[in-house]
Amino acid sequence: MRTLQEIASGVRDGSLDPVALVEEALARTADAADLNAVVHLDVDGARKAATSHDRTGALAGVPVLVKEIIEVEGLPYRCGSASMDGVGRHDAEIVRRLRAAGAIVIGLSHTHEFAYGCTGTSNRVGPCRNPHDPARMTGGSSSGSAAAVAAGIVPLAIGTDTAGSVRIPAALCGVVGFKPTYNTLPTDRVFPLSQSLDHVGLLTRTATDAAYALAALTETTPAPVTTPAPVTTPRLGIVTNPEYLQLSSGVSSAWSAAVRTLEAIEVQLPDWEYTFTTAANLQGPEAAANHATRSHDRYQPDVQQRLREAAQVQPADYERAKQQAEVIRAEVDAVLGQVDAVLMPTVLTTAPLLEAAATADGGLEVRRQLMNNTRLANLTRHPAVSLPIPADGLPVGLQIIAKSNERAAAVACWLEAQR
Repeated sequence: MRTLQEIASGVRDGSLDPVALVEEALARTADAADLNAVVHLDVDGARKAATSHDRTGALAGVPVLVKEIIEVEGLPYRCGSASMDGVGRHDAEIVRRLRAAGAIVIGLSHTHEFAYGCTGTSNRVGPCRNPHDPARMTGGSSSGSAAAVAAGIVPLAIGTDTAGSVRIPAALCGVVGFKPTYNTLPTDRVFPLSQSLDHVGLLTRTATDAAYALAALTETTPAPVTTPAPVTTPRLGIVTNPEYLQLSSGVSSAWSAAVRTLEAIEVQLPDWEYTFTTAANLQGPEAAANHATRSHDRYQPDVQQRLREAAQVQPADYERAKQQAEVIRAEVDAVLGQVDAVLMPTVLTTAPLLEAAATADGGLEVRRQLMNNTRLANLTRHPAVSLPIPADGLPVGLQIIAKSNERAAAVACWLEAQR
């Protein structure tokens, strides 16, 4: 399995052909079509880009998928919704950066409709399926991006993360999900869910690839992008708040084994209920406003229900949440002043069955288990990485929260190297 750096280096020195790389990705997409991870494949555009590629860039020749809520010029712009039938007029800035770095966009990946769900089950074309067990969820909302990387379709996919939407599917599909700090990767021409919480993030096979891709997409100097250098043993903190540790047996055993040999101190994060409610009160009014002028008649039922709930948040609660977010951010900064990173499980359970999203409670318990541990880092805007850890059976994720992108990447790469 080639790393992103090896692919790009091979394309630049002529030992790898971008046309062949694209054809391989197109073939793998066809082989994995039953997963529903790719909602639009730009065969002609990808082949044209590969044929005319100038063999330059930190991501030279790397095939990539873009989450379908991100605008790509000339490709469908539907956000997973039957209510939309548009075509992208311009490339979003993140797409422009991908192309500038030499990556080749081969198509669009599946999203939970309008990115408003963490299961990946609601989309105009049906649910996305987990490569480890197609009867199970991928998680969401960056469902197709995670499934495509896990299935080997592409080595890099772009997602978005408002309450865990990169990290949740990364954990359930067994890949790396990196949500960098707020505004590290631009959100222009990305259909908004909550402007205070929305982040663009990356899904890759390894932490090393994620760190490399992030550097490639944020580098502002002509210096070549390289794989991060090894770091010395980091100072780690392990969360002890009980709300973050209500784990299923599969996650519990994998989590215990993963942290057993680590030298770490115990840390407490701010009260879970307080932070979770604050994030919900920020997200709700912004989501409702983003959809206020649109007809919801053709939205998926769960998204309609979520928007009805969002509209119930009072203006005073929204204003209070903005102030509370600053206080919570400072409290988490104080914890991160003691350690290089805080560790916790990414999700409380392994991938649920697809049918669990349609239970009598509207899948509320499943959504809680998936989103319980990820929402905090969106509220505080800290970088967070979900790293796959060894488990029997279905994939499990370990979440890393740090003070800077560089520190999050370094700790993720260090932990990856310990396996």
